[in-house]
Amino acid sequence: MARRHYAFTTLLVVAVAVACLSSADAKLTVNYYKKTCPRMEKIISEAVTSKQLSNPTTAAGTLRVFFHDCFVSGCDASTFISSNHFNKAERDADINLSLPGDAFDLVTRAKSTLELECPGIVSCSDILALATRDLISMVGGPFYTVRLGRKDSLTSTASSTDGHLPLTNQTMTEIIGVFQKNGFTVQELVALTGAHTIGFSHCKEYINRIHNYKHGGPNAFDPSMEPRYAKGLQAACAKWKEDPTIATFNDIMTPGKFDNLYFKNLERGLGLLATDQALFEDKRTKPIVQLYASNQTAFFNDFVYAMEKLSRFGVKTGRKGEVRRRCDAFNEIST
Repeated sequence: MARRHYAFTTLLVVAVAVACLSSADAKLTVNYYKKTCPRMEKIISEAVTSKQLSNPTTAAGTLRVFFHDCFVSGCDASTFISSNHFNKAERDADINLSLPGDAFDLVTRAKSTLELECPGIVSCSDILALATRDLISMVGGPFYTVRLGRKDSLTSTASSTDGHLPLTNQTMTEIIGVFQKNGFTVQELVALTGAHTIGFSHCKEYINRIHNYKHGGPNAFDPSMEPRYAKGLQAACAKWKEDPTIATFNDIMTPGKFDNLYFKNLERGLGLLATDQALFEDKRTKPIVQLYASNQTAFFNDFVYAMEKLSRFGVKTGRKGEVRRRCDAFNEIST
């Protein structure tokens, strides 16, 4: 009886998530700004190119911000709101404190230019969605269609992140649960995690894998790691307590290129985070990792499908949102 109730609850959660996607599909369009702001995509593209060339980690940072924004309450730029005396905003939740400033700066720059070109027309959430797509393509990843017409959120609270984002210390079962709660399959989980093919992680996110692993001594490391890789990370993170900003690349082979090397690395014991390597260890995800490691086209195709789905998740339209004049403040506050 309990198992039947659990199955019903799971189906209900998935049905609600699918309903969110279906309603968004009906209201988002590719040519949403064709008449109201025809140079919108060109302006965003120019901002993306300038920022990525000057700061090569912008692509990875923006992709991460996009995921964190969408997975909590839908793709609504709620992560961009600044906290004040009355409200601790989403951006200041513990899990979001390490989100890179380059992503926020890029969207702010594009928004400022767009406000001069067509004031009050283009939402911050649409800018983020398009900038993410353009950046992925710029570093070698697949190009995909982004439907437009999102409105920016009317709320943003740090507490809303609780239980909605995967953590580096979670089991694969827990992570699968986080994705399924939002209507995403195991295959989509693996495809989206392939975004770790670019970017970096701070030592504190994986220090338990490379130092005193399971209380085995200061130099003990996770046996699933390639030994030379583990020792290299130990050297790189030797002073992480004194400098918590120390970080290493997620993909040591091609850290600035969006490709399938991330999955090949997992087969070699070169996964950086425990949750990365767990994708290769878990029987539910291992076959997908092996597929993507051997077939980049399959990875790109599934990544595109998952990103298009993610970009439509929980979007606000009509009176459920607004087009902010500033991305870091609601209109009633920024006036």
